[in-house]
Amino acid sequence: MKKILFSIFAIAALSLTANAQNILDAQGGDDSQPNPNHFYMHTNKNTEKEPMKYPSIRENDVIWERIIWREIDMKEKFNQFMYFPTDDTKSAQGRVSLVSLLYKAAKDGKFEVYDNDDMTEALAWEDALRKVASQEVMKVPTGELDEDDNEIMKDSTVFSEDFDASTANKIKLKEYWYIDKQDTRQKVRIVGLAFVFDKTTYQAGQEVIVPNSESFWIPMNDYNVRKVLVNADAFDENNDVIENSYDNVFVQRYFDSYITRESNVYNRKISDYLTGEDALMESQRIEDNIFDIESDMWEY
Repeated sequence: MKKILFSIFAIAALSLTANAQNILDAQGGDDSQPNPNHFYMHTNKNTEKEPMKYPSIRENDVIWERIIWREIDMKEKFNQFMYFPTDDTKSAQGRVSLVSLLYKAAKDGKFEVYDNDDMTEALAWEDALRKVASQEVMKVPTGELDEDDNEIMKDSTVFSEDFDASTANKIKLKEYWYIDKQDTRQKVRIVGLAFVFDKTTYQAGQEVIVPNSESFWIPMNDYNVRKVLVNADAFDENNDVIENSYDNVFVQRYFDSYITRESNVYNRKISDYLTGEDALMESQRIEDNIFDIESDMWEY
């Protein structure tokens, strides 16, 4: 009996010691690992995460497929966690906007980018920068003279290395909806992403804004892109401790969007043949048809 009581007291003492150490760590009591910005150590956030690999799919198992293009309006309330913070230099508890995250990763060469949604030929960063950076058109001398002995000038374009992520307001997605005959389920795979922004051009000192400009395309099916996304936390309105990465946002489709185009014989967008409320209704019709495909396969 004495041995049992001694064991209980020993376990309790060890628990109290461990708890006291945790309190000291949380208060920054351990000089080797100070934590002035919180009351406990964030050890899980210091590890490099790896995205969960997609299952491999055999071509013969895909019995139905449809390509869909859609847009995410980041100014819409549900999607605003992608847009903010607009200023990365200010404290945002380690958070970063989706556009800023992808732009910096592309600039650092962590993955390749492409000119359009076909994503067949990768762009050099100098060419990719031309698609997104603000630019200034200036007159520079050519070193030649005209017939009146006046120096001939030509236009020269200077591109900024810095991109203002706050000018981006929408995200374009290209995705494949398909049915896998192995489990007769309808699934979706996002393969491409581009952001839509207001491009600034300076001509003769005058600022010209080109709205709805399209950036380079990012291959979302690329493991390197997903690794960038999985190591960046997206803001959760209900709980700050939840680690909801941007990779989870796209895998779990935690966003509100609308369809702008489906694969069709004319290769046209909805906006090419409908506008206003009619375009919205057409977008919803395509959305409904996609989900009806799976249910129509079953008989009751």
